[in-house]
Amino acid sequence: MSDMGDTAIRVESVSKRYRIGMEESRPDTFAGMLAEVFRRPVKNLQRLRALSRFGEKSDLPDVIWALKNVSFEIKRGEVVGIIGSNGAGKSTLLKILSRITHPTEGRIWLRGRVSSLLEVGTGFHPELTGRENVYLNGTILGMTKAEIDRKFNEIVEFSGIEKFIDTPVKRYSSGMRVRLAFSVAAHLDPEILLIDEVLSVGDISFQKKCLGKMDEVVKTGRTILFVSHDMTSISLLCKKAIFLKEGEIKEMGDVREVIGAYYDDNSRKRDLVKWDMESAPGNEIAKLLFAGLDHGGKTSFDLIEEIKIRLIFVVNEEGARINPVLTIKNRAGLTVFSTSNYENPQWGRKEYEKGTYAARCVIPPHILNEGDYFVKVSLIHQSREPAVAIDDAIHFSVYDSGCTRGDYVGEWVGIVRPRCRWTGGRYHG
Repeated sequence: MSDMGDTAIRVESVSKRYRIGMEESRPDTFAGMLAEVFRRPVKNLQRLRALSRFGEKSDLPDVIWALKNVSFEIKRGEVVGIIGSNGAGKSTLLKILSRITHPTEGRIWLRGRVSSLLEVGTGFHPELTGRENVYLNGTILGMTKAEIDRKFNEIVEFSGIEKFIDTPVKRYSSGMRVRLAFSVAAHLDPEILLIDEVLSVGDISFQKKCLGKMDEVVKTGRTILFVSHDMTSISLLCKKAIFLKEGEIKEMGDVREVIGAYYDDNSRKRDLVKWDMESAPGNEIAKLLFAGLDHGGKTSFDLIEEIKIRLIFVVNEEGARINPVLTIKNRAGLTVFSTSNYENPQWGRKEYEKGTYAARCVIPPHILNEGDYFVKVSLIHQSREPAVAIDDAIHFSVYDSGCTRGDYVGEWVGIVRPRCRWTGGRYHG
């Protein structure tokens, strides 16, 4: 192996391809069906061999490249985010680094003990208690019994389910399972930590707790590779980022610049999203049917204009308390603000009857700075767990026409740009 110096991870020209299933043609005559009976064993043997042999051709219809010629280096102690759309190759890259799968081409070097948080809850057994699953899951993730003994109380306290630790996991809610699973994984002590989209689990308060824990891990100087669709988490935890698109590195470098490139690549403005009742996102409590700008297709606004957003949702559980939440993010992935109808005296704490409801939010003028914005739409249940959470549901932009001043036009320093009241005059001492 070549000299690694202070390099923790080195990836050189890594590519990964898979063979996917294709629809088979079927004979439409009796003679053809009879001939197929004799050809089938040979075809099955050829298909079995083809699973691991690609030959010289890589453009076959049943071959896809999950990664193409990916190369980068990560220094010890660096925290690097990996971003990209679904299917970009992010999880495939982490699986190669975790040695779950091997690259088709290229090489990787890792310096130090590696732990992966690729699927929270892997190894949990429903018939075992929470206590027993802590030991089982911790062992699967690479911890020794002595390590688990030493950290057991801390793990349970962090999870917040002390009362149920000796209850079989099959009686846990999905949220309780996630809390315990993440708590085990968060207390690993590797030199290199690979994380795949695990901070989006649980309720809002637990997500904040997870972010705080990961921030602690970052400060210990460990090398971390972090995959997420949450640009706020990426920008808070990482100083560098890699933007993957269709298996190739599109951009790499400073996290703000890479997130900006990602948003630019997906900058087609979207004024609304909608679903029918069958395909609507949600659960047995509530579903979202529509979220959109209430401006007849308009997606660009002067900073002196108000911006109206309309939601339509279905409540399926009698007496449920549902709060629509909008989270506004800028092109750097930073949350500018969140707003909810919770404080509304008529609707904010209402126990809904079953049915379809509409909600409308008006963002006042002189709040947002000039730039591009992305809206996450959520329906939060009274348990504080989201029934619906749609990232980047709506895209719009704000511009400065200068019509109220006529001199300085453009983006001001800062995330928001409120119009504050100023007074003054000659000072006489």
